Amino acid sequence: QVQLVESGGGLVQAGDSLRLSCAASGRTFSSYTMAWFRQAPGKEREFVAAVSWRPGRTRYAGSVEGRFTISRDNAKNTVYLPMNNLKPEDTAVYYCAADDSSLILSSRGHYDYWGQGTQVTVSS
Repeated sequence: QVQLVESGGGLVQAGDSLRLSCAASGRTFSSYTMAWFRQAPGKEREFVAAVSWRPGRTRYAGSVEGRFTISRDNAKNTVYLPMNNLKPEDTAVYYCAADDSSLILSSRGHYDYWGQGTQVTVSS
């Protein structure tokens, strides 16, 4: 079992930056693929980024590539999502997710564990 707790959301202006964090419980964090998804009001939850437990393997949604960077610190059981040059369309609840395979997939159904989410609001 893995429990995930997100933090770092907030209200910012377009062009600003935020860094989301996801703290995970469990001794096997280093063997999980970790991902971020987001859900805007009235929309489906969508994939943002993921990082495999295999070193150097990441994947991004096209809408965030070059602005967001996913990373993990296995010693701290934490995954991070620094977000730069935020846009109003980035406004959403951001969720952390985990899966115990090495695959980096963008499908929601692939991930077994989810956090409660943190709100990010970007004003224009």
